[in-house]
Amino acid sequence: MKFGYWMPIFGGWLRNVEDEQMPTDWSYVKQLAQRSEVLGYDLTLIAELFLNDIKGPEAPALEAWSTAAALAAVTEQLEIMVAVRPTFHQPALLAKQAANIDLIAPGRLSLNVVSSWWRDEATKYGLHFEQHDDRYARTREWLDVVTNVWKQDHFSYDGKYYQVADNILQPKPAKAPFLYAGGESEAAKDLISTQCDGYVMHGDSPEQIGARIADMRRRREQKGLPPMKFGVAGYTIVRDNEQDVQKELDRITNVKASAAGFSNYQQWLAGTQLEQQVSLQDYSVSNRGLRTGLTGTPAQLQDRIGEFENVGVDFFLLQASPQLEEMERFSESVIQVLA
Repeated sequence: MKFGYWMPIFGGWLRNVEDEQMPTDWSYVKQLAQRSEVLGYDLTLIAELFLNDIKGPEAPALEAWSTAAALAAVTEQLEIMVAVRPTFHQPALLAKQAANIDLIAPGRLSLNVVSSWWRDEATKYGLHFEQHDDRYARTREWLDVVTNVWKQDHFSYDGKYYQVADNILQPKPAKAPFLYAGGESEAAKDLISTQCDGYVMHGDSPEQIGARIADMRRRREQKGLPPMKFGVAGYTIVRDNEQDVQKELDRITNVKASAAGFSNYQQWLAGTQLEQQVSLQDYSVSNRGLRTGLTGTPAQLQDRIGEFENVGVDFFLLQASPQLEEMERFSESVIQVLA
């Protein structure tokens, strides 16, 4: 089992806690990335949003790709998974940027391909916004261009959304970046099982995650493609006793609908096609992180992680608050013990 974490480029993950003691600045993310390698974490996910959907649009948020390039230069072994939204990047240009970062950190760059959901953000940045299935049709073409210009020169493409004539991309990446994506709609699962290498999921129980993994495995086998890797989001709370766990849960789920990020959250719900209804408690922690059930004593978390491993999960993408302190605790109580 590998352990990854979301880089807190939004200043945290709790929509109802104003100050999570995670500064939105370069010095903090650099410290976190370097310390995480010592603690035994394998990868970090850098989300791509130009506005802050956790703390509200007026709050600061770091830009994903420049942050990724900087982190590539100051880490040694951490996989840097960067989210990328096709509607925000021309594919051949993004492929060039990604190849350059991969050469800074050979073999350590991966992409998490995300279809845009936030209409207001696109409007504020002068970007085109498309409906759900149209976004996935565009993403198919986008991936075709990106993956081919990594592999060959003099590549041409004439699609509905993108055209490339006799492209040359040099130097090539040291290794073509691994492609992850997530989504629960039929359009998403068909695209991911066809064109990506890994499937990342919002938090849910081992039973529900296992069913999704089995479905994606069937899709891959039917298409004659090699096995995928599977990851799950989760929010972690590790304490020595259940009373302290519950106290922390009460603190982070005390949600008010007037919180700064609530309207953004409603837009996200309207722009996605999820398999289940979400609750206001789900809103309190992003990516349905509490549903994964990684809250409890060290022994309880170790057992829970074993349940996910048994259904085919390869890695976790964890959130915690405040991140550095809680990652230290999780490493000592869980990662080092399992290792």
